[in-house]
Amino acid sequence: MFVVESVGAPTKAPSLYISTGIHGDEPAGVEALIRWGEESLSEMKGWNLQIFPCLNPWGIERNIRFDAQGRDLNRCYNKRSVPQIAAQRVAMKGTQFDLALMLHEDYDARGFYLYEIAGIRPFWGELLRDALAPTMPPDLRRDIDGHRANKGVIRRKVHPEMLKGHPEAFRLHFHHAKRTLTFESPSEDLLVRRVEIHQSFIRFATNLLSPPLSEVS
Repeated sequence: MFVVESVGAPTKAPSLYISTGIHGDEPAGVEALIRWGEESLSEMKGWNLQIFPCLNPWGIERNIRFDAQGRDLNRCYNKRSVPQIAAQRVAMKGTQFDLALMLHEDYDARGFYLYEIAGIRPFWGELLRDALAPTMPPDLRRDIDGHRANKGVIRRKVHPEMLKGHPEAFRLHFHHAKRTLTFESPSEDLLVRRVEIHQSFIRFATNLLSPPLSEVS
């Protein structure tokens, strides 16, 4: 498991969590996160960061959604028996973030879309969608993955009993993050376009963190 963490950032600095690559057949987020990190070193020096750039390297190498044991790791965050998730939970212990971003892809998507767990206001989903729309059209389906969507934004309240196996976003929302956003690009589109839209999503979302969240909300 790879993790990048800031050292010595001011306590009041914006705090940011980003992860990707938990599904091995969703490579665009991994490439985009690495590129964004390489291009954003100066900005990153002023933030409290925790970044997991590839949560399922075995799957990424083989273009397979699951891990070597056939598990969907994104349904294991309420379990201590999965070594990768247990190690990640240890790394995350005691951390608190203004914003958590998770990067994914969806082969059914007809454009990008994002999940925003309903937490503190003002919500950011529509701001990010509108900022990204000139780069790639949002998915305009009213029902996405069984959830009601508003022009590419899915927002809902969550509780622990909703799913038997918890996704990463649940863990962040319940224990670590004030805002939790999951971004999905259309995996049937060109890889270069998908990488670009992921990079743009990270950039626009992190721009909303400056100044710190306590000063803009």
